[in-house]
Amino acid sequence: MTRDDRPIRRISSPVQPNSKILLAEDDDDMRRFLVKALENAGHAVVSFDNGLSAYHRLREEPFELLLTDIVMPEMDGIELARRATQLDPDIKVMFITGFAAVALNPDSQTPKDAKILSKPFHLRELVSEVDKLLAA
Repeated sequence: MTRDDRPIRRISSPVQPNSKILLAEDDDDMRRFLVKALENAGHAVVSFDNGLSAYHRLREEPFELLLTDIVMPEMDGIELARRATQLDPDIKVMFITGFAAVALNPDSQTPKDAKILSKPFHLRELVSEVDKLLAA
């Protein structure tokens, strides 16, 4: 195991309203809407337009939640989630996708506790589901 592949250790603490969320979404408009909604709900959001860039950021610092689209360039959301949970087994994962059947496929190697939110959804629904996942 190389230095970059070692799991990130996190100090246990109750969920804070300003949880750190890493967002990977290749649609520019959708990404802007999601960032704004989550920041308005009190979360700190770092966003990327592809899975590979998001993965590089995950290697630099811990996040409480990975919120990712499934179909993206360079690295899809399923691979990103798989690698994220290898780096940090405590990270929570939520997929946002118009292709829920892909994420539900048992062969896709999605993290076992990942939440799936199918598009289209209302931003209030997203914030509610994110808050529930972070509180779990």
